[in-house]
Amino acid sequence: MTLIRRTVLGALAALPLAALSPQLARAADTIVLGEVNSYTRLPAFTEPYRKGWELAVEQINANGGVLGKQLEVIARDDTGDPATAIRIAEELIAKEGAVMIFGTFLSNIGLAVADFANQKQVFFLASEPLSDALVWSKGNRYTYRLRPSTHMQAAMLAEQAAKLDAVKWATVAPNYAYGQDAVKAFKEELSRLRPDVEFVEEQWPPVFKIDAGPTVRALEAAKPDAIYNVTFGGDLAKFVREGSLRYLFDDRPVVSLLTGEPEYLEPLQGETPNGWIVTGYPSTDIDTPEHKAFAEAYIAKFGEAPKTGSIVGYNSVLSIAAAITKAGSTETEAMLAAMEGLEVTSSPTGPFMFRAADHQSTMGAYVGKTALVDGQPKMVDWFYADGAAYLPSEEEAAKLRPAE
Repeated sequence: MTLIRRTVLGALAALPLAALSPQLARAADTIVLGEVNSYTRLPAFTEPYRKGWELAVEQINANGGVLGKQLEVIARDDTGDPATAIRIAEELIAKEGAVMIFGTFLSNIGLAVADFANQKQVFFLASEPLSDALVWSKGNRYTYRLRPSTHMQAAMLAEQAAKLDAVKWATVAPNYAYGQDAVKAFKEELSRLRPDVEFVEEQWPPVFKIDAGPTVRALEAAKPDAIYNVTFGGDLAKFVREGSLRYLFDDRPVVSLLTGEPEYLEPLQGETPNGWIVTGYPSTDIDTPEHKAFAEAYIAKFGEAPKTGSIVGYNSVLSIAAAITKAGSTETEAMLAAMEGLEVTSSPTGPFMFRAADHQSTMGAYVGKTALVDGQPKMVDWFYADGAAYLPSEEEAAKLRPAE
């Protein structure tokens, strides 16, 4: 009996030490954030994005962290697959002790993780996915979105398109949630501003699998006055090359979503079209004090200029840190309450806030034109469009969301 008693007491005495496993000991002085993104599928955007959030974490931790604790991001690659993204999100919460999830790029993955967050009652900050459904038709109380939505950026472009003489328009967009939302929003906004316009052709190539020849021929056959383009990445490069060879863009304005972002503009090199009206990010030309400080720190750390993804990653962590600070806690309900009307004042792109009605941030975007400057692709004649100016009122937005 004595031997058994000693064995039991010894085991009980060891429990506090066993409890201090590396994971639990880490949790005592750190705040773990789970991050999910398509690193191998879309490295042109996600690698700068990773560098952006890494810089923000480093700076915040150097200044004392959040609530006296250091931030730690555990990042995982979803490989561009929604099912993988959900499995990873589950593991980050259940096994790694993450207090919330952020990230994702493709809209279908963002929507999948948003649904996971709603079912599991986990705070999710969708950093990048642009589908309007994320905050409107499929919005939920656990999901907020950082980047200006498809509707917001399409409205920015429609405002510029309305100033053109063009009446007959054609569109080309990838055939999934983001592309569909982008065309729908542009058509609605342009028609509101210019009731005389008509849309004479729509092309819907599969994402990342555009057959540029037939696409360009169909657009040319419609004889539009102007084109609205939503393709990006490799699809954009193929579309630009084929369209240029067939003179599709000669004397025909093109309005193009995201094309001014360095991730998509720089690979075009000498094939960069001249004068396309675009949303993007003129990273080396923004001279506000906040952006200059960010850009200098980014260049010093990584040896390259920041890209759009860099800003998204950086602003993601700034937003999370601001929410936790305001909440005074990492409890989900406290963070959600803090997100309602949360203001982020130290962003390189200027202050923005998260709306309580639809969980959309008012972070804006840059609008300008494409050009070759000294042989290099550039965004010129640009201005910053405040996201708040391109959103429906909070009352109107609330009606677009499902009842909770």
